Amino acid sequence: MELPRLVCVFLLAACCCCRRAAGVPGEAEQPAPELLEVEVGSTALLKCGPAHSQGNLSLDWFSVYKEKPVLIYRVRQGQGHSEPGEYQHRLSLQGKGATLALAHVTPHDERIFLCQGKRSRSQEHRIQLQVYKAPEEPSIQVNTVGISVNSEEPEEVATCIGRNGYPIPQVTWYKNRLPLKEEKNRVHIQSSQTVESSGLYTLHSILKAQLVKEDKDAQFYCELSYRLPSGNHMKESREVTVSIFYPAEKVWVEVVPTGMLKEGDHVEIRCLADGNPSPHFTISKQNPSTMEMEEKATDHNGLLVLEPAQKEHSGLYECQGLDLDTMVSLSDQQELLVNYVSDVQVSPATPESHEGSSLNLTCEAESNQPLEFHWLRAKTGKVLEKGPMLQLHNLKREAGGGYLCVASVPSVPGLNRTQLVNVAIYGSPWMASKVRKLWVKENEVTSLSCEASGHPRPTISWNVNGTAHEQDKDPQSVLSTLNVLVTPELLETGAECVASNFLGRNTTLIFLKLVNLTTLPPDFTTTTGLSTSTHLSSSTASPHARANSTSTEKTLPEPESKGVVIVAVIVCILVLALLGAVLYFFYKKGKLPCGRSGKQEITLPPSHKSEIVGEVKSDKLPEEMGLLQGSNGDKRAPGDQGEKYIDLRH
Repeated sequence: MELPRLVCVFLLAACCCCRRAAGVPGEAEQPAPELLEVEVGSTALLKCGPAHSQGNLSLDWFSVYKEKPVLIYRVRQGQGHSEPGEYQHRLSLQGKGATLALAHVTPHDERIFLCQGKRSRSQEHRIQLQVYKAPEEPSIQVNTVGISVNSEEPEEVATCIGRNGYPIPQVTWYKNRLPLKEEKNRVHIQSSQTVESSGLYTLHSILKAQLVKEDKDAQFYCELSYRLPSGNHMKESREVTVSIFYPAEKVWVEVVPTGMLKEGDHVEIRCLADGNPSPHFTISKQNPSTMEMEEKATDHNGLLVLEPAQKEHSGLYECQGLDLDTMVSLSDQQELLVNYVSDVQVSPATPESHEGSSLNLTCEAESNQPLEFHWLRAKTGKVLEKGPMLQLHNLKREAGGGYLCVASVPSVPGLNRTQLVNVAIYGSPWMASKVRKLWVKENEVTSLSCEASGHPRPTISWNVNGTAHEQDKDPQSVLSTLNVLVTPELLETGAECVASNFLGRNTTLIFLKLVNLTTLPPDFTTTTGLSTSTHLSSSTASPHARANSTSTEKTLPEPESKGVVIVAVIVCILVLALLGAVLYFFYKKGKLPCGRSGKQEITLPPSHKSEIVGEVKSDKLPEEMGLLQGSNGDKRAPGDQGEKYIDLRH
């Protein structure tokens, strides 16, 4: 039995000696290989060590995969040759031949490379190639369904994905910038990886956690840690928030806008709760008569819109929230106050009075707050009085018209109401103008207008046929417009507008003038004194009143045309031009002595050089002038036109 054992030991020793003598690489004990780190896609420089750094070398390069060496490159006398296989087209010599370059490194190249000299087979050098690839930016997918705080087991919060990294990166989950660790029944992290055909890894990491109500705003994200030849690195995903479902613990009422409300505001009554999802809301208002809560119809869950808000909307409102999962009902109440001003009234409602008398107007209104009153003139907006009463003394015609009573609440900005009242002053009609001149064209339709005011409101009639339209300017004024055809008869007689009420009558005369080359531009209008059948003292009445103060009616003669004057001026200019031409002729012939040299220039004074002014006197009749002047020789009325000067330079 001992002899066979000795034979076996001898044969084993002989076999080992033969393998060593054959020079098979990798069998002898070798030191730890040299570590070479490169990134995917770069070029790895494999150096055969200092013992083989001289030229004219003969080397063999092997790749060791699963402890099996495979010849991949031969170097003979400094010349290299690739062996057929996976490295055939990616290897090349560098420098003096002791460095082998491996191009386009991939994760599959992570292995040991061995170089061995042909002369001394016992000398070999091993290189461990370590390959790295940074993963892409991590993406995160949040749970879109949501997580209930009543769940008994951890629920999926989010998934982190890191693609195309090598080796597999490490993942760390964070909540509110604090790292999360595995915790039984609270936090669980489940990671897996997939190897792509390129050899790169894609990492999937799922975070599961049991969340509480306080996590409703928590920010979750993942971090990938990896290594490169340059050192350690990391990449972070974006932050996400997961929907968390929890029951409501409180319900309250919110009113927008805040502060004091007033009639006309856009008011929103909204029910709010601290649960997610919100419970089902109903809004009710207390009936002031029965004191029972009556449900109000809402367009949206928990929103009641009052537009515009009115004083009837004031009262007690209640919001009820029902959790459909737990069937728990919560409620809250709030008192709503809509401030108002209403029923603004002025007494007397239709005030009427005579000239020279006094009138008192009183304003009243209703409100739930203290009121202030102001009186304004309607046509000017001027504040006349503060307080509920307006006193008008020594009334004149001009005092007639609209007055505004403004009732406002100082404590509520913008809360006010107004009431308009028209004061009527008895009097015969007033005319806006007595005489007007209108430039027209024959056989064309033109519009004649006439405006009168008075109380009672006057009626207007015309002495010519046409289509008349009336328009009320205010309760005491009326504007009448008459469309007529311009005929020779109408040009000769003109038109008369008559305004009348039971206190008197008044007229406006309209003269029609044809537009031609010898007439003035058609923008000339003359307004003179007016005629009425009532009597007023010219010493106490206003200028407008004096214009309405004659007691007789007569038709004024038609003013003369100014065409004759213009023709006369033109003739004078032509005569002067002819005279100048004759003088210039004699000057050129030397017939006129001019100063010391026998010649003298004929010039006009410097201030009148190249300027000729013709003076045209007013053609206003004496009767018209008399109407415009008062008994004490007042100045002309604004409508009067005195002397006219026409510049003929142009």
